Amino acid sequence: MKPIRVGLLGLGVVGGGTYAILERNREEISRRAGREIHVAMAAVRDVDLERAREKTAGRVALTTDPQQVVNSPDVDIVAELMGGIHPAKELVLQAIARGKHVVTANKALLALHGNEIFKAAHERGVMVAFEAAVAGGIPIIKTLREGLTANRIEWIAGIINGTSNYILTSMRDRGVSFSEALKEAQSLGYAEADPTFDIEGIDAAHKLTIMAAIAFGIPMQFERAYTEGISTLTAEDIRYAEEFGYRIKLLGITRRTARGIELRVHPTLIPERRLIANVDGVMNAVLVKGDAVGTTLHYGAGAGAEPTGSSVVADLVDITRMATADPGNRVPHLAFQPDQMHDDVVLPVAEIETSYYLRMRAFDRPGVLADVTRILADLGISIEAMLQREPAAGEERVDVIMLTHQTVERQIDQAIAKIEALDSISGPVTRIRLEPLGPV
Repeated sequence: MKPIRVGLLGLGVVGGGTYAILERNREEISRRAGREIHVAMAAVRDVDLERAREKTAGRVALTTDPQQVVNSPDVDIVAELMGGIHPAKELVLQAIARGKHVVTANKALLALHGNEIFKAAHERGVMVAFEAAVAGGIPIIKTLREGLTANRIEWIAGIINGTSNYILTSMRDRGVSFSEALKEAQSLGYAEADPTFDIEGIDAAHKLTIMAAIAFGIPMQFERAYTEGISTLTAEDIRYAEEFGYRIKLLGITRRTARGIELRVHPTLIPERRLIANVDGVMNAVLVKGDAVGTTLHYGAGAGAEPTGSSVVADLVDITRMATADPGNRVPHLAFQPDQMHDDVVLPVAEIETSYYLRMRAFDRPGVLADVTRILADLGISIEAMLQREPAAGEERVDVIMLTHQTVERQIDQAIAKIEALDSISGPVTRIRLEPLGPV
């Protein structure tokens, strides 16, 4: 049978990993796909051209013009592995318009423009596969879209950014500051020179947006995701959380509620006995709660050449198997049939419900705790646990830490404003959300 011919847009980390896997496991992949999958052409940058020639040893037609890959009659599937929004968006839409299937690892592109891309692919009768866009080598897209299709998904919570997880692990294990941990991550190649997307939760929000769309049958709504990063976390908050039996992770959380969908990324206290609380370093993990299966945990490498390339190749195999199937019989891009998508409300962060860690610096004088607890009680916020440190020698202020029961965020906002207005409180109140994530 005629091989499926792939055109790679990018032969860097992910593109190189994809090519290496296809070459090394060619026979095994062909046995599974039913026909050979062959990289026919690749577009690379001028500066990478010589290295690409060495890597492919003359077996792949190389070009510095990605348009040649998209327009080539010798390419059946375009694999967009270049990243960024432009020109990736234009190239993907052009490939679709020419009737070519597309594989992409570009989470930002899908989170911001996925609705347009999937609509164009549906109208043209081609597939867009994107397993590699979320959690690298963990097959979470296929799990949500196919493996858990019998379930009504209740919530998803994931460590889906390895850079942030590495930094938090270093802060906890060695007690270093955020800035020290970030510098180390950059020196090891885990963080970019400009780490904003990773440490401020933007990268995780891109991935969460995609998972929420598949889990709940809603359009991509990245602009409605609440995003809060880890750059303001301190080693002392990580230490206090441990004293209460919790660990702090940057989590992406999406939950179906009676009032709408929660879609949020932020530092989160998790009970240390939970498996996900013990996912350290650059590794990723995703918890999914389904009504039938309960809670499942999916763990693995969230980035890297071959882990991500593994997901790209899996998508290439899926498309090869289904390329000749009637479009109406293929798995829908976002799990639900296009005419069955719902535009459910995504709740503003003020409307979410969770528990909270509150840390305040208070002057060591009578009546301070009574004032704070009165404010919380008046707003219907109950305290689950509290810790007060003795003042250091010569120090007038002490740390007071409280864990609350579940409440609505707007009430916590009101409480914090009132507490910060007290003469006995020095400086801002630190607030970190808390999720039990039981039972796994």
